[in-house]
Amino acid sequence: MRATVLLAHGSRDPMWRTPMDDVARYMLQQQPHAQVECAFLELTQPDLATAVAKLVSTGVTEVVITPMFLGLGKHAREDIPQLVEQLRNTYPDIQFRLKNSVGEAPQVIELLARIAMS
Repeated sequence: MRATVLLAHGSRDPMWRTPMDDVARYMLQQQPHAQVECAFLELTQPDLATAVAKLVSTGVTEVVITPMFLGLGKHAREDIPQLVEQLRNTYPDIQFRLKNSVGEAPQVIELLARIAMS
């Protein structure tokens, strides 16, 4: 069974997470039986380890982690891969796949440009 984690930065402002929750809700509308969790690097709960532990407790065998980052800063290049490696060590029977940050996707770049030009 496969699950998706939408991994975002986090903020002290609780309203900051609303777009991430909206993406998760949209995914579930499109695929009602999907397993989707939001997780955050800092300042917002749950963190990645907590979200993955919840998913593992439901019997998932594969976790796809999608960094919801536009830029490719230190978090995307260094911190997230290290966290995923820790998860692999903690859950050796679970397959983890770390996707590229959404900001690298040509579709996202095109959509942002179209929104900016409108």
